[in-house]
Amino acid sequence: MKTFQIIFLAVVVLTTSACATNGIQHPASAPAVNAPPTSAAETLPPSDDSSAPAPKTPLSHDTTDHAETVSGDPAVTETARQTELDTDAIDAPKLVRDPWEGFNRKIHRFNNAADEYVLRPIAVGYKKITPEPVQASVSRFFANLSMPATMVNQALQGRPGDAARSLGRFAVNTTIGIVGIFDPASHIGMPMHDDEDFGQTLATWGWRDSRYLVLPLLGPHTVRDALGIVGDWPLSPISQIQESGAASGLRLLEIVDVRTQLFPTDQIRRDALDDYLFVRDAWIQRRNHQIRQDLGSNDD
Repeated sequence: MKTFQIIFLAVVVLTTSACATNGIQHPASAPAVNAPPTSAAETLPPSDDSSAPAPKTPLSHDTTDHAETVSGDPAVTETARQTELDTDAIDAPKLVRDPWEGFNRKIHRFNNAADEYVLRPIAVGYKKITPEPVQASVSRFFANLSMPATMVNQALQGRPGDAARSLGRFAVNTTIGIVGIFDPASHIGMPMHDDEDFGQTLATWGWRDSRYLVLPLLGPHTVRDALGIVGDWPLSPISQIQESGAASGLRLLEIVDVRTQLFPTDQIRRDALDDYLFVRDAWIQRRNHQIRQDLGSNDD
């Protein structure tokens, strides 16, 4: 059954990508949104003017000289240069790669409708009837469930020290913390770090430029991160639960918990002239920040 779920999710992702490509071949005659974009990064068509300057990936001469001074080993120097280039490539301002914008906007509108009429009302009710200490415990519980995937991806990214610390944190909170309801690990010098997923691992392996893709109900992703969901699925403890009703209930509670944490962004999104561009650019900036951190951790 679990194998079927993984294959089904992969088919959904690939089918979504195929539909997006078809949507580009047959574009709609009218734009989806008439409001002017207000985001920091705007999607612009590629220019055929060869005289236009290409985006630069600066590499400081001071940094290069410092790398050569620190180590006379050409291999070490080359590694330092490549790491600097990788980080600068992520830091450098660049346009969001969104060739499927027409299709993505349709899925974005569908997700907004599902959120307005179903998910947000459930989250509002959950927040009203659930005491804050209980909400905090639920959030800690699901954060603890994400630790196995984080640990494996840290190891795959070449960070055995971080993976060992994540394993220790998971062991402490699962036992002493009663499956993560409490967080004794943070009180004994094992702080919580950002979650890692297979999409981030693929980025550290070299797949950094990927098309933006909005998935039904799952929201903003790239093609790389959508395929990463398939890699993370077997690492989720919820996916190992044999009782489908219990697993579905936990999945729903996890989604509601995440939605309550997004309440502070609701007003900002309502004030944005173009909600699609706001969500897309904010998500891409956050994702690039996560990848920069991963590259920096690998360098350390």
